[in-house]
Amino acid sequence: MTGVIEERSGAERAAELEPRLAEHRRELTGYCYRMLGSSFDAEDAVQETMIRAWRSLDRLQGSGAMRSWLYRIVTNVCLDALDGRKRRALPVDMSAEPSAPVESSLAGMLPDAAWVEPALDRQVLPVGGDPAELVVQRESVRLAFVAALQHLPPRQRAVLILRDVLRWKADEVASLLGTTVAAANSALQRARATLATHQAAAGSRPAPELAEENADLLARYLDAFERYDIDAFVALLAEDAVQDMPPFAMWLRSATDIGRWMLGPGKECEGSRLMLVSLNGNPAFAQWRPSGPGGGHQPWALHALEVSGGRVVRITSFLDTRLFRLFGLPDTPPPR
Repeated sequence: MTGVIEERSGAERAAELEPRLAEHRRELTGYCYRMLGSSFDAEDAVQETMIRAWRSLDRLQGSGAMRSWLYRIVTNVCLDALDGRKRRALPVDMSAEPSAPVESSLAGMLPDAAWVEPALDRQVLPVGGDPAELVVQRESVRLAFVAALQHLPPRQRAVLILRDVLRWKADEVASLLGTTVAAANSALQRARATLATHQAAAGSRPAPELAEENADLLARYLDAFERYDIDAFVALLAEDAVQDMPPFAMWLRSATDIGRWMLGPGKECEGSRLMLVSLNGNPAFAQWRPSGPGGGHQPWALHALEVSGGRVVRITSFLDTRLFRLFGLPDTPPPR
Protein backbone atom coordinates (compact mmCIF):
# COMPACT_ATOMS: atom_id res chain seq x y z
CA MET A 1 0.00 0.00 0.00
CA THR A 2 2.82 2.40 0.84
CA GLY A 3 4.36 1.91 -2.60
CA VAL A 4 1.03 2.67 -4.28
CA ILE A 5 0.65 5.86 -2.22
CA GLU A 6 4.19 6.98 -3.04
CA GLU A 7 3.70 6.23 -6.74
CA ARG A 8 0.45 8.15 -6.82
CA SER A 9 2.05 11.03 -4.96
CA GLY A 10 4.89 11.11 -7.50
CA ALA A 11 2.46 11.13 -10.41
CA GLU A 12 0.43 13.91 -8.85
CA ARG A 13 3.59 15.92 -8.21
CA ALA A 14 4.70 15.44 -11.83
CA ALA A 15 1.32 16.63 -13.09
CA GLU A 16 1.61 19.67 -10.86
CA LEU A 17 5.14 20.47 -12.06
CA GLU A 18 4.53 20.02 -15.79
CA PRO A 19 2.97 23.47 -16.44
CA ARG A 20 5.66 25.07 -14.28
CA LEU A 21 8.37 23.47 -16.40
CA ALA A 22 6.62 24.71 -19.54
CA GLU A 23 6.60 28.27 -18.16
CA HIS A 24 10.39 28.34 -18.36
CA ARG A 25 10.74 26.89 -21.87
CA ARG A 26 11.00 30.23 -23.71
CA GLU A 27 13.69 31.73 -21.46
CA LEU A 28 15.62 28.45 -21.45
CA THR A 29 15.48 28.38 -25.25
CA GLY A 30 16.85 31.92 -25.36
CA TYR A 31 19.67 30.99 -22.98
CA CYS A 32 20.58 27.90 -25.02
CA TYR A 33 20.45 29.88 -28.26
CA ARG A 34 22.95 32.43 -26.95
CA MET A 35 25.18 29.63 -25.66
CA LEU A 36 25.05 27.45 -28.78
CA GLY A 37 24.40 29.90 -31.64
CA SER A 38 21.87 27.52 -33.18
CA SER A 39 18.08 27.39 -32.97
CA PHE A 40 18.09 23.67 -33.73
CA ASP A 41 20.68 22.93 -31.06
CA ALA A 42 18.82 25.16 -28.60
CA GLU A 43 15.59 23.20 -29.11
CA ASP A 44 17.47 19.92 -28.62
CA ALA A 45 19.18 21.24 -25.48
CA VAL A 46 15.89 22.38 -23.92
CA GLN A 47 14.30 19.03 -24.71
CA GLU A 48 17.23 17.23 -23.06
CA THR A 49 16.91 19.56 -20.08
CA MET A 50 13.24 18.69 -19.65
CA ILE A 51 14.04 14.98 -19.83
CA ARG A 52 16.76 15.31 -17.19
CA ALA A 53 14.43 17.43 -15.05
CA TRP A 54 11.73 14.78 -15.07
CA ARG A 55 14.27 12.13 -14.13
CA SER A 56 15.49 14.11 -11.13
CA LEU A 57 12.26 15.58 -9.74
CA ASP A 58 13.05 14.09 -6.35
CA ARG A 59 16.10 16.38 -6.07
CA LEU A 60 14.05 19.58 -6.33
CA GLN A 61 13.92 21.19 -2.90
CA GLY A 62 11.28 23.86 -2.38
CA SER A 63 8.88 25.52 -4.82
CA GLY A 64 11.12 28.58 -5.25
CA ALA A 65 14.09 26.52 -6.46
CA MET A 66 12.61 25.59 -9.85
CA ARG A 67 14.32 28.25 -11.98
CA SER A 68 17.84 27.86 -10.57
CA TRP A 69 17.46 24.07 -10.67
CA LEU A 70 16.53 24.17 -14.36
CA TYR A 71 19.39 26.56 -15.16
CA ARG A 72 21.85 24.23 -13.46
CA ILE A 73 20.63 21.37 -15.66
CA VAL A 74 20.47 23.40 -18.88
CA THR A 75 23.93 24.87 -18.36
CA ASN A 76 25.40 21.40 -17.99
CA VAL A 77 23.57 20.30 -21.14
CA CYS A 78 25.02 23.24 -23.09
CA LEU A 79 28.54 22.73 -21.74
CA ASP A 80 28.36 19.06 -22.72
CA ALA A 81 27.16 20.01 -26.20
CA LEU A 82 30.00 22.52 -26.65
CA ASP A 83 32.74 20.17 -25.51
CA GLY A 84 35.24 19.87 -28.38
CA ARG A 85 33.00 21.71 -30.84
CA LYS A 86 34.28 24.38 -33.22
CA ARG A 87 32.72 27.80 -32.83
CA ARG A 88 29.96 28.95 -35.12
CA ALA A 89 30.40 32.18 -37.11
CA LEU A 90 28.99 34.30 -39.92
CA PRO A 91 30.70 34.62 -43.33
CA VAL A 92 31.84 38.17 -42.58
CA ASP A 93 33.66 36.83 -39.50
CA MET A 94 35.55 34.22 -41.51
CA SER A 95 37.09 36.42 -44.16
CA ALA A 96 38.52 39.90 -43.88
CA GLU A 97 37.55 40.75 -47.44
CA PRO A 98 34.23 40.44 -49.29
CA SER A 99 33.78 38.02 -52.18
CA ALA A 100 35.13 39.12 -55.56
CA PRO A 101 34.23 38.84 -58.31
CA VAL A 102 30.55 38.70 -57.43
CA GLU A 103 29.82 36.22 -60.22
CA SER A 104 32.00 33.52 -58.61
CA SER A 105 30.93 34.11 -55.02
CA LEU A 106 28.90 30.91 -54.74
CA ALA A 107 32.09 28.93 -54.18
CA GLY A 108 32.97 27.69 -50.71
CA MET A 109 29.82 26.17 -49.23
CA LEU A 110 30.38 25.04 -45.63
CA PRO A 111 28.31 22.65 -43.46
CA ASP A 112 25.36 23.92 -41.41
CA ALA A 113 27.29 23.44 -38.16
CA ALA A 114 29.73 26.19 -39.24
CA TRP A 115 27.19 29.00 -39.08
CA VAL A 116 25.41 31.01 -36.43
CA GLU A 117 21.72 30.46 -37.11
CA PRO A 118 18.81 32.88 -36.69
CA ALA A 119 16.23 32.73 -33.92
CA LEU A 120 12.57 33.68 -34.07
CA ASP A 121 11.81 36.42 -31.53
CA ARG A 122 8.77 34.70 -30.08
CA GLN A 123 10.86 31.61 -29.27
CA VAL A 124 13.72 33.35 -27.43
CA LEU A 125 12.52 36.75 -26.15
CA PRO A 126 10.23 37.34 -23.17
CA VAL A 127 6.72 38.69 -23.55
CA GLY A 128 5.98 41.95 -21.74
CA GLY A 129 8.00 43.09 -18.75
CA ASP A 130 10.14 46.14 -18.08
CA PRO A 131 10.85 48.02 -21.35
CA ALA A 132 14.47 48.69 -20.37
CA GLU A 133 14.98 44.99 -19.69
CA LEU A 134 13.42 44.10 -23.03
CA VAL A 135 15.98 46.31 -24.77
CA VAL A 136 18.80 44.36 -23.09
CA GLN A 137 17.20 41.05 -24.03
CA ARG A 138 16.73 42.13 -27.65
CA GLU A 139 20.32 43.34 -27.95
CA SER A 140 21.57 40.04 -26.55
CA VAL A 141 20.09 38.02 -29.43
CA ARG A 142 21.33 40.27 -32.26
CA LEU A 143 23.17 38.12 -34.79
CA ALA A 144 26.39 40.09 -34.36
CA PHE A 145 26.26 39.72 -30.57
CA VAL A 146 25.51 35.99 -30.71
CA ALA A 147 28.38 35.55 -33.18
CA ALA A 148 30.70 37.46 -30.83
CA LEU A 149 29.64 35.23 -27.92
CA GLN A 150 30.92 32.21 -29.82
CA HIS A 151 34.49 33.50 -29.37
CA LEU A 152 34.23 32.92 -25.61
CA PRO A 153 35.17 29.65 -23.91
CA PRO A 154 31.93 27.87 -22.91
CA ARG A 155 32.11 28.56 -19.16
CA GLN A 156 32.95 32.24 -19.72
CA ARG A 157 30.05 32.39 -22.16
CA ALA A 158 27.71 31.02 -19.49
CA VAL A 159 28.99 33.46 -16.85
CA LEU A 160 28.58 36.49 -19.14
CA ILE A 161 25.06 35.54 -20.22
CA LEU A 162 23.94 34.82 -16.67
CA ARG A 163 25.45 38.01 -15.24
CA ASP A 164 25.06 40.63 -17.99
CA VAL A 165 21.95 39.39 -19.80
CA LEU A 166 19.91 37.54 -17.17
CA ARG A 167 21.16 39.73 -14.27
CA TRP A 168 22.10 36.91 -11.91
CA LYS A 169 24.18 37.79 -8.83
CA ALA A 170 27.81 36.69 -8.61
CA ASP A 171 27.14 34.23 -5.78
CA GLU A 172 24.23 32.69 -7.71
CA VAL A 173 26.43 32.12 -10.76
CA ALA A 174 29.23 30.70 -8.62
CA SER A 175 26.82 28.28 -6.97
CA LEU A 176 25.37 27.18 -10.30
CA LEU A 177 28.80 26.51 -11.80
CA GLY A 178 30.24 24.97 -8.65
CA THR A 179 33.00 27.56 -8.30
CA THR A 180 33.94 30.50 -6.08
CA VAL A 181 32.62 34.04 -6.37
CA ALA A 182 36.16 35.26 -7.09
CA ALA A 183 36.55 32.73 -9.93
CA ALA A 184 33.15 33.66 -11.38
CA ASN A 185 34.00 37.38 -11.28
CA SER A 186 37.37 36.73 -12.92
CA ALA A 187 35.68 34.74 -15.71
CA LEU A 188 33.23 37.59 -16.23
CA GLN A 189 36.03 40.16 -16.56
CA ARG A 190 37.87 38.02 -19.11
CA ALA A 191 34.66 37.41 -21.06
CA ARG A 192 33.83 41.13 -21.18
CA ALA A 193 37.34 41.98 -22.40
CA THR A 194 37.25 39.34 -25.15
CA LEU A 195 33.79 40.39 -26.26
CA ALA A 196 34.81 44.06 -26.39
CA THR A 197 37.83 43.19 -28.53
CA HIS A 198 35.78 41.29 -31.09
CA GLN A 199 33.04 43.92 -31.19
CA ALA A 200 35.65 46.65 -31.75
CA ALA A 201 37.25 44.62 -34.55
CA ALA A 202 33.86 44.23 -36.22
CA GLY A 203 33.36 48.00 -36.23
CA SER A 204 30.59 49.98 -34.65
CA ARG A 205 27.27 51.00 -36.12
CA PRO A 206 24.37 52.84 -34.54
CA ALA A 207 21.94 50.57 -32.73
CA PRO A 208 19.60 48.82 -35.22
CA GLU A 209 16.10 50.24 -35.44
CA LEU A 210 12.89 48.32 -34.82
CA ALA A 211 10.36 47.28 -37.44
CA GLU A 212 7.72 49.69 -36.13
CA GLU A 213 10.16 52.56 -36.60
CA ASN A 214 10.66 51.66 -40.26
CA ALA A 215 7.29 50.40 -41.45
CA ASP A 216 7.48 52.42 -44.67
CA LEU A 217 11.04 51.28 -45.47
CA LEU A 218 10.10 47.63 -44.91
CA ALA A 219 7.01 47.98 -47.10
CA ARG A 220 9.19 49.41 -49.88
CA TYR A 221 11.73 46.59 -49.40
CA LEU A 222 8.99 43.99 -49.84
CA ASP A 223 7.53 45.79 -52.87
CA ALA A 224 10.88 46.29 -54.63
CA PHE A 225 11.99 42.70 -54.04
CA GLU A 226 8.72 41.16 -55.20
CA ARG A 227 8.71 43.33 -58.34
CA TYR A 228 12.44 42.64 -58.64
CA ASP A 229 13.06 46.32 -59.26
CA ILE A 230 16.80 46.33 -58.49
CA ASP A 231 17.19 50.10 -58.77
CA ALA A 232 14.42 50.64 -56.24
CA PHE A 233 15.85 47.91 -54.00
CA VAL A 234 19.41 49.27 -54.05
CA ALA A 235 18.08 52.73 -53.20
CA LEU A 236 16.94 51.31 -49.83
CA LEU A 237 20.45 50.16 -48.90
CA ALA A 238 23.22 52.06 -47.17
CA GLU A 239 26.17 52.69 -49.48
CA ASP A 240 28.36 50.34 -47.43
CA ALA A 241 25.62 47.76 -46.79
CA VAL A 242 26.79 44.18 -46.16
CA GLN A 243 25.12 40.97 -47.33
CA ASP A 244 26.07 37.42 -46.47
CA MET A 245 24.30 34.19 -47.32
CA PRO A 246 25.00 31.09 -45.19
CA PRO A 247 25.81 28.31 -46.02
CA PHE A 248 27.89 30.02 -48.75
CA ALA A 249 31.24 31.38 -47.56
CA MET A 250 30.58 34.67 -49.33
CA TRP A 251 29.80 38.17 -48.29
CA LEU A 252 29.33 41.38 -50.20
CA ARG A 253 30.00 44.96 -49.14
CA SER A 254 28.34 47.88 -50.94
CA ALA A 255 24.91 48.49 -52.35
CA THR A 256 26.45 48.32 -55.84
CA ASP A 257 27.77 44.77 -55.42
CA ILE A 258 24.52 43.61 -53.83
CA GLY A 259 22.64 44.96 -56.85
CA ARG A 260 25.08 43.20 -59.22
CA TRP A 261 24.54 39.97 -57.32
CA MET A 262 20.76 40.24 -57.66
CA LEU A 263 21.07 40.79 -61.42
CA GLY A 264 23.52 37.89 -61.75
CA PRO A 265 23.38 34.63 -59.73
CA GLY A 266 20.57 35.98 -57.56
CA LYS A 267 18.21 36.54 -60.49
CA GLU A 268 16.65 33.12 -59.81
CA CYS A 269 14.82 34.87 -56.96
CA GLU A 270 12.80 36.98 -59.40
CA GLY A 271 9.09 36.41 -58.80
CA SER A 272 9.53 35.56 -55.11
CA ARG A 273 7.02 36.33 -52.38
CA LEU A 274 7.96 37.78 -48.98
CA MET A 275 6.38 37.94 -45.53
CA LEU A 276 7.56 40.13 -42.65
CA VAL A 277 8.73 38.26 -39.53
CA SER A 278 10.96 39.11 -36.53
CA LEU A 279 14.34 37.44 -36.10
CA ASN A 280 17.04 38.19 -33.53
CA GLY A 281 15.36 41.36 -32.33
CA ASN A 282 15.25 42.80 -35.85
CA PRO A 283 12.82 42.89 -38.77
CA ALA A 284 13.22 40.06 -41.28
CA PHE A 285 11.50 38.53 -44.28
CA ALA A 286 10.63 34.95 -45.11
CA GLN A 287 11.09 34.30 -48.83
CA TRP A 288 9.29 31.78 -51.03
CA ARG A 289 10.87 31.33 -54.46
CA PRO A 290 8.93 30.23 -57.61
CA SER A 291 10.94 27.02 -57.97
CA GLY A 292 8.24 24.40 -57.42
CA PRO A 293 6.22 22.39 -59.96
CA GLY A 294 4.51 24.71 -62.41
CA GLY A 295 6.29 27.70 -60.90
CA GLY A 296 4.72 27.20 -57.48
CA HIS A 297 6.32 29.01 -54.58
CA GLN A 298 8.50 27.06 -52.14
CA PRO A 299 10.42 28.06 -48.99
CA TRP A 300 13.83 29.44 -49.90
CA ALA A 301 15.41 31.88 -47.43
CA LEU A 302 15.06 34.05 -44.36
CA HIS A 303 16.40 37.61 -44.75
CA ALA A 304 17.55 38.95 -41.37
CA LEU A 305 17.91 42.74 -41.66
CA GLU A 306 19.60 45.48 -39.74
CA VAL A 307 18.21 48.96 -40.32
CA SER A 308 19.91 52.17 -39.24
CA GLY A 309 19.44 55.77 -40.29
CA GLY A 310 16.48 54.86 -42.46
CA ARG A 311 18.53 52.46 -44.61
CA VAL A 312 19.16 48.71 -44.63
CA VAL A 313 22.77 48.28 -43.45
CA ARG A 314 22.97 44.48 -43.38
CA ILE A 315 21.16 41.51 -44.92
CA THR A 316 21.94 37.97 -43.77
CA SER A 317 20.06 35.52 -45.96
CA PHE A 318 19.80 32.05 -44.42
CA LEU A 319 19.26 29.46 -47.15
CA ASP A 320 18.13 26.69 -44.80
CA THR A 321 14.55 25.75 -45.52
CA ARG A 322 14.39 23.60 -42.34
CA LEU A 323 14.06 26.89 -40.47
CA PHE A 324 10.59 27.39 -41.95
CA ARG A 325 9.29 24.30 -40.18
CA LEU A 326 11.18 25.05 -36.96
CA PHE A 327 9.69 28.56 -36.87
CA GLY A 328 6.19 27.39 -37.80
CA LEU A 329 6.19 29.17 -41.17
CA PRO A 330 3.92 27.83 -43.93
CA ASP A 331 5.13 25.84 -46.95
CA THR A 332 3.59 28.41 -49.29
CA PRO A 333 3.29 32.19 -48.93
CA PRO A 334 0.08 33.27 -47.20
CA PRO A 335 -2.58 34.83 -49.43
CA ARG A 336 -2.98 38.61 -49.42
